[in-house]
Amino acid sequence: MSFCIQTSAPVQACGRVFGPAMHALVRLGVLASIGATLLSGAPAAGASLTSDAPLTLAGSQRLAVARSRQIAAQDAGIAASREQAVAAGQLPDPVLKIGIDNLPVTTSDRFSLTRDFMTMRRVGVMQELTGADKRRFRTDRLDREADKTLAEKVVTQAAIERDTAIAWLDRYYSEAVAAAIAEQGAQAKLEIQAAEGAYRAGRGSQADVFAARSAVAMFDDRASEAARRVRNARTMLSRWVGEAASGALSGVPAIDHIRLDPRLLDAQLAHHPEVAVMQRQEDLARADVRLAEASRNADWSVEVAYQQRGAAYSDMISVGVTIPLQWNRKQRQDREVSAKLALVDKASAEREESLRMHVAETRTMIEEWQNNLDRIARYERELVPLANDRTLAALTAYRGGKAPLTDVLSARRNTIDVRIQALQLQAEAARLWARLNFLTPADGVPSELPMSMPGEKK
Repeated sequence: MSFCIQTSAPVQACGRVFGPAMHALVRLGVLASIGATLLSGAPAAGASLTSDAPLTLAGSQRLAVARSRQIAAQDAGIAASREQAVAAGQLPDPVLKIGIDNLPVTTSDRFSLTRDFMTMRRVGVMQELTGADKRRFRTDRLDREADKTLAEKVVTQAAIERDTAIAWLDRYYSEAVAAAIAEQGAQAKLEIQAAEGAYRAGRGSQADVFAARSAVAMFDDRASEAARRVRNARTMLSRWVGEAASGALSGVPAIDHIRLDPRLLDAQLAHHPEVAVMQRQEDLARADVRLAEASRNADWSVEVAYQQRGAAYSDMISVGVTIPLQWNRKQRQDREVSAKLALVDKASAEREESLRMHVAETRTMIEEWQNNLDRIARYERELVPLANDRTLAALTAYRGGKAPLTDVLSARRNTIDVRIQALQLQAEAARLWARLNFLTPADGVPSELPMSMPGEKK
């Protein structure tokens, strides 16, 4: 529903609000942008000096992702795994072997390289012949490692967007609370003047003056606490967006809908980033199984050597093959394969348990979020209008001499309490909305990340 409200301050704002139009909360939304200014004493236009445009929630998320060093580190890890995968697919480097065989150490021929017919200077090359399947499985395992790091990058991006959104919303609603307190405090100061005037004219008591001054002191104290919360909220937002956190905020999102469908929650959360990481871990375990099965076949090595003897003797060439003897395969290689298969079962069970946990937690958050929306509607429809009406009635009675000033102050305290409770409820619902809406990154899963359903074998 669109609105354009002229407030008592020289500010006019137009925008959108969630739910039915409510005059009191609309004014809070208008005053939210100047709440911190009222408390700090800085010029209202000062915020615009730090940024060319107001900071939107989506803009803050993009900025936070761009500034993240964790994502840069994970990109480097992905690149490292891809490079290692290429290297793992190659044959091992050949080995150059140089030596002296049968060198005499006694008699007159000791340490002579030419006088004994058995003495030979040898130079040779040995090459390990790793099977093509084994090299391919090594490459595949490192590719799966890169996929896992990429899935972890998605988790990081979703967490950054979620935490940035929560920080943005915390600042927005802390400023709205500060603005509400500042507005009520300004009205309380006017009531001091009215009470003093009535006392001087003989129509009021000195107790009314003291009560009005106490009310102002109370609002000042609450304003001080609200200002601290605003500063803390800005600090937390600056952790994600840097200096842009000092600018004005704009474009509060509608928190009455999320991207999840409660009826399809199991299928949607199967691709939850944290579940996807566990799926990649399962894929990695399966790659380890294939590599362990390939390792049951030993790698042979081939060696060729040229042996040079003294001038009176002929030179020689040696050719040899090295074959590891897997004499206890049942207790070694087969056990290693069984261990890797057990790790696959472990990863699969942990993934399924994690999915169940995320489904239960998400359903709980959805229930709480929907309940908060119902309560917000009740505040808009009943509680805030009733509090405003009570304050207006008390003020009218006081001006007509039918009620003491304490009734007005009590009603005003009740009004601010109800309005702050409404804003706190909206802030809580907004945090839940952010947690639900950014379970996955706003721009979806990176195209480089291959998608596989739970249990799918690669």
